[in-house]
Amino acid sequence: MFQIASMSDVIRVSPEKFGSPLRDVALEVLKSKYESTISPEMGYIILITDVGVEKVGKIIPGDGARYHKVDFAALSFYPMLQEVVEGEVVEITDFGAFVRLGPADALLHLSQITDDYLTSDVKQGVILASQTKRTLKVGSKVRVRITAISLGRGVSMGKIGVTCRQPFLGALEWIEDDIAKSRKGGAPSGKQPKESEKPSKEAKEPKEQKKEQRKK
Repeated sequence: MFQIASMSDVIRVSPEKFGSPLRDVALEVLKSKYESTISPEMGYIILITDVGVEKVGKIIPGDGARYHKVDFAALSFYPMLQEVVEGEVVEITDFGAFVRLGPADALLHLSQITDDYLTSDVKQGVILASQTKRTLKVGSKVRVRITAISLGRGVSMGKIGVTCRQPFLGALEWIEDDIAKSRKGGAPSGKQPKESEKPSKEAKEPKEQKKEQRKK
């Protein structure tokens, strides 16, 4: 989930920056400190905007710099468990694919792609399903559900796990195909009818009995 949050901090303005516009200095300091970092509370911080700086700062004895309180807005991406998101496949590996979700890459393991048997071709950058012949490749747009989150702190990457093993998730072209089949009354590709969906023997018997009665 993308969000814009209000934050506050105190920045240090070094003496060599005294002649520069205060807001520009504050924006530079905040960008250096926050952008491209991870916070357990904020998630992946992408961009700092709307900076407001108190004009009157404070001086600490023994330090020639000024300290100013700042209020600012931060655009961040905070992944949430069970959230359905769309992204792009950016890498194919022997064990699955990495999906770019905003500022972060999530792991889509082979076991979480489909029920079909899969073959991963790292050189070609393609994952192929043996029965349905569906493919997942670098550049594919996919819809996935977030199943695991481990956010670090600072510049650490953090980890996100996703799945598309449920109806109407996966590559967008798969979803379009499944929607078309569902409108026609068919089951999505790669999905076998459940036992409860198959006609029972009891349901067939009345028809057979009717045929015998007509013959008599």
